[in-house]
Amino acid sequence: MRQTKPYLLAVVEVIASYKLAGINRTKLEGILHRIFAPAQLDLTIRDRFGRPVRPKEWFLVPLQVIDEAVHRIQDGSITNVDYDPKTASLIVLAH
Repeated sequence: MRQTKPYLLAVVEVIASYKLAGINRTKLEGILHRIFAPAQLDLTIRDRFGRPVRPKEWFLVPLQVIDEAVHRIQDGSITNVDYDPKTASLIVLAH
């Protein structure tokens, strides 16, 4: 059964979770933000105090692409890809 919980000003449904060990979380977040930047939502919402907030953690990416990104994190090949929102896929960068 999937669970819902509040996260970053919205109720979300958890559809997958991953365990990664031995990875610098700050660097990982930076890589994921770089790769998925083309899929970042461009919107402003109000927080609980009515102030406008632009979420930087919300992306429109298919689950299979996230699964592939996690696999690439595990095998170390994540730094050689970008996300193409037109094809909804990770593309390997030319060296």
